[in-house]
Amino acid sequence: MKRRILSLLLAVCTAVSLLALPAGAANSGTVTFSDVNDRNTAMAVESLRLMGVLDGYGDGTFRPGASLTRAQFCKMAVYAMNGEDELGRYSTVTVFPDVKPSYWASSYINMAAKGKGVIAGYADGQFHPERTVTVGQAVTILLRLLGYKDENLGGIWPQSYMAEAASIGMTDGVSTNAYAALTRAQAAQLFLNLLRANMVEGGSYAATLGTVVENVMLVSSTAKAPDGRENGLETAGGSIYQLASGKTSNGMLNGYKGTMVLDKQGKALTFVPDAVGSSKVITLSTAKATEITDITGVRYTLTSDTATYYNGKETTWGETYSWLNAGASVTLYLGAAGNVEYVFVGGGSTASAAVVVYEDHSAAGFDSLVGTGTTYTIYKNGVKATSADLRKYDVATYSTVTNTIRVCDTRISGYYEACSPNAKEPSKVTVLGHEFNVLSTAMESLSEFKPGDQITLLLTEDNQVAAAVKSGTSGASGNAVGIVKSASAGSASVDLLCGIHVEGKANLSDSTAAQLQGQLARVSSTKEGLNVSSLTGGVGGDLDVNARKLGNKSLADNVMIFRRDGGALTSVSLRELTSGIIARSQISYARTNWAGDVDLIVLGSADSSTVYYGRAVVQTSTAENGNETRTLAVEYGNGQRSEAIRTDNHISNGDYIYMGVKGGRITSLGSLTCLSGVANSAWSGDGAVTVAGRTYTVSDSVACYNRTTGTWMTLAAAHAYAAKADLYVRDGVVRVIEVN
Repeated sequence: MKRRILSLLLAVCTAVSLLALPAGAANSGTVTFSDVNDRNTAMAVESLRLMGVLDGYGDGTFRPGASLTRAQFCKMAVYAMNGEDELGRYSTVTVFPDVKPSYWASSYINMAAKGKGVIAGYADGQFHPERTVTVGQAVTILLRLLGYKDENLGGIWPQSYMAEAASIGMTDGVSTNAYAALTRAQAAQLFLNLLRANMVEGGSYAATLGTVVENVMLVSSTAKAPDGRENGLETAGGSIYQLASGKTSNGMLNGYKGTMVLDKQGKALTFVPDAVGSSKVITLSTAKATEITDITGVRYTLTSDTATYYNGKETTWGETYSWLNAGASVTLYLGAAGNVEYVFVGGGSTASAAVVVYEDHSAAGFDSLVGTGTTYTIYKNGVKATSADLRKYDVATYSTVTNTIRVCDTRISGYYEACSPNAKEPSKVTVLGHEFNVLSTAMESLSEFKPGDQITLLLTEDNQVAAAVKSGTSGASGNAVGIVKSASAGSASVDLLCGIHVEGKANLSDSTAAQLQGQLARVSSTKEGLNVSSLTGGVGGDLDVNARKLGNKSLADNVMIFRRDGGALTSVSLRELTSGIIARSQISYARTNWAGDVDLIVLGSADSSTVYYGRAVVQTSTAENGNETRTLAVEYGNGQRSEAIRTDNHISNGDYIYMGVKGGRITSLGSLTCLSGVANSAWSGDGAVTVAGRTYTVSDSVACYNRTTGTWMTLAAAHAYAAKADLYVRDGVVRVIEVN
């Protein structure tokens, strides 16, 4: 089946000449090229190098602008066919008079011409191996590898071949001048397009080489392979493939979706990154079952079944989104239509190496991650930054997917509980009851500690250990903060904002545990267990939503805002706060980041009221003395109703209201804003609705009332019952829905 291949990579490639290293030679170390500074070029080179189609020159250069000879291109074609095992039978024959058996490329040329029939000589009967290969000749060879024949195409050569190649995407990213000399960059693009193409009779070309495993995410190129070497290619699903060539990947392909191409023994010939779509790194504002919103307000739709890579394993979005908090860095892989096809929680790839910043404002060592001369962008905690924003003990990793340095300042302080395989060279360490993966760059600093010590771990963006320092080290204080999911007199479990879950014994009283339940807390540990303490205070001042200021402090671009709705915290974005000024009395905690900007706010005092949203239930009774008593309650579901409290307000029965309750008294009361007659077509999935140009968020558990039947129902049932509804809103959130 023919299909258009949309190029994601600006590829470049090379063949092997007499001056270059042999293309099929095994290389036990990682290889990068000093003259390849573009990340897309580097990734294309790596995909083809692993397969043996190309290699660099002995001086460490790649020379992407040089042209190729016909002999060099034949050698590339043979390796692209995985045909090197058949070369022996063509080494002593003479097919062309100007290609003697003594010529360095004779077996490649003879095999391509006589064995595979994909190349021919000139009218004079000779091959002219040292002539420059043209774009038209190269395209013809590769189309013949796909099974195309002259009789299939008709017309005049090379125009008919070029037209067919364009129609199937073979020449994407390549000059369409058939008579132009083919450069090494163009050759690589052609071969990469070949590996993504389909045969003329159907089925992928890559499948003719052995077996293909499609739609996988490559997360590591240094996993322990079946042969014991640490050069295995590991996918998000946990499969590890041994490289057939014995080479070691330089990691440029990590974090990409694509196809693993296996030989007949099940070893990996190469990994081919997908050409369709694009990737985008966002900083999360809110995450819902069918929608992601970034801090700029842009929304992305997806399904709960969308594949997601999170905390070292592949899962689904439905299993992941509830763990994510505002400020998290998320990479979205978008299809050609802009739909989310894959989610990678983090900057786009799992870290295999990291650099620790040991001086403020210093980017020393970053070139070792990306290559000398490479231009990149720095992001710190999900926000674009510069070297001036770097601080001592920050951790930097590199994302090949987005060509960005990902800087993280997450630090976990606690009791060093365990390690494996040993304390001198640990690959895993346990702190806060959580087992962390250890990067090789961290082993030296970790070797100075042993289980039983108090320690601070410096983490990468994807929660791997990059280094360790002694607890209490100046400038390296632990900063683990999370939402307490459960707490009792003897234990606690917390979802940290960095994206990991910790749990264990905790020295808490019954009253303290009750206060912590569902709240934001600071977490560390000692030998006795978890230390979990409430977050209060911090930066003071009123919150000016429109000016993006809290007191005299600016809000960070990735500010995380939590609001206490009743006894639990809910994450909200700044645009959801309709009040222009929020008084400092309604802010229980605010924190600043490295730049002095506010990056975390908790709205509502620590002892805030429980707030109910729903229909007013007003009851009156008259005492013997003639005095009238009036009570108010809020109904918010079938059989669900707040306590009835005496009041003299003027709320009417059936009004849609909010009511804050604490200690048997009403602390806040008011009517919800009504958006009437909103059509179902205004909804974006179940998580958001747009009315008059403004988008409102919707809770997964929003209460829906059917006025006709007098019963409460689910949102799905409300949509099915009526084509439009009345929405009742407060603070940019739909609190109650009524259908009729």
